[in-house]
Amino acid sequence: MTENHIKNYWENQGEVHNESHWASWGDNWMIDLEIETISEHINDNDKVLDVGCANGYSTFNQLKKHDLDAITGVDFAESMIRYANESLNKNKYSNVNFEVGDVRSLKFNDNTFDIVYTTRVLINLPTWEEQINGIKECIRVAKSGGTIVLCEGFWEPLIKLNALRTLANLEPLVEHDFNRYLKKGNVKKLLDSLDLDFEIVDFSSIYYIGSRFFRELVTDYTEYEGFSNPINAKFASLQKDYKGGEVGIQQKIVIKKL
Repeated sequence: MTENHIKNYWENQGEVHNESHWASWGDNWMIDLEIETISEHINDNDKVLDVGCANGYSTFNQLKKHDLDAITGVDFAESMIRYANESLNKNKYSNVNFEVGDVRSLKFNDNTFDIVYTTRVLINLPTWEEQINGIKECIRVAKSGGTIVLCEGFWEPLIKLNALRTLANLEPLVEHDFNRYLKKGNVKKLLDSLDLDFEIVDFSSIYYIGSRFFRELVTDYTEYEGFSNPINAKFASLQKDYKGGEVGIQQKIVIKKL
């Protein structure tokens, strides 16, 4: 996996899917859960940074939920930012800005934002060292007393979910070749070394059990396109009421900057 390969993949996603959520991911149910769980940490009048905003799909959804002072979206794929700005021109928001940027070198001053969040961004960096750099950059640009929410994919839940799939003779899920999932042990060691107050929250296990396990046992899921299987919708709804399981690949790191 190389940086050019990853960037080229996302540039193509932007060109192919334009303003659709598919530019970021086909799983609209999981995207909605990500938006909801990040939204829990955002308050009206906050100044927010969306790192890895893709085409702005989630950015605009946060604007619908909160009366923000301002929100800035950055992404390293120029095509994504182009379509984000096209959406912005149609929606006429005055408190939104989109620009090309890199989580490893954010072009903002220290202590600028009340909330800084990522959504499946760090997993697109090819090495743990670069992921560390990205985490530190997100912390740097957050205000003292602010919150950093890193909504990312994790390796350990993938292993547990695949163990469950193996018991049912299902093929294992794999990392895409443009992803490198975070490992909880590494993240905890890093944040402890930085003396930060943090927690890792599982907000997706119920949905993953339904959409990546139960669905394949009870229905001919191949008749549905993409993530349109009705079981996905049912388990996405259940996820809003129930937590736990530790098989949800998407989890969030919530960091409080003192």
